[in-house]
Amino acid sequence: MPTEGKLGTRIRKYREQLGLTQEQLAVNAGLDVGFLADVEADRIYPPIGTIIKLSRALGQRVGTFMDDQFHPDPLITKAGKVSEETDSQRGAKGHYHYFPLGKGKTDRHMEPLFIRIEEDDEKELSSHEGEEFIIVISGKLLLRYGKTEEVLEAGDTVYYNSVVPHYIGAVNGPAEIYAVLYVPF
Repeated sequence: MPTEGKLGTRIRKYREQLGLTQEQLAVNAGLDVGFLADVEADRIYPPIGTIIKLSRALGQRVGTFMDDQFHPDPLITKAGKVSEETDSQRGAKGHYHYFPLGKGKTDRHMEPLFIRIEEDDEKELSSHEGEEFIIVISGKLLLRYGKTEEVLEAGDTVYYNSVVPHYIGAVNGPAEIYAVLYVPF
């Protein structure tokens, strides 16, 4: 049974508070209703772009669905002490492992994340409001941004407008990145 801290449970709670059906929320967020049902049942943890679409459709900050506790400022994460992992499997596609670094800072406007990415045959583009800043820590990362394609390596950074269709994926083995997402509210 899902707990109050689960993403799907939180989405369902806000959807019900707004009096929306799953079908209505799926349309508002531009998602398949079956996919939304799996998210609400905590069978799938969606990629961050989907979380952003759901948060916008529900009128909530992205962090509303990722937080489970409050920490007073400053929020410090020591090396090797990254908070719990949340997986995104996009069903049978995608292999992103998110480690939220801002979890607990309730008034934040950015989402800092450590992300471990495994290779994926699907190279599906996504887009959402906001901006992203990424630092490659290890491995190689394929960036597709509009018509641009670039392979980034450890130490490389990229900063882009995330409304432009984009894809980030590991190349020749896993990659690790730090990412900061800004989504206007």
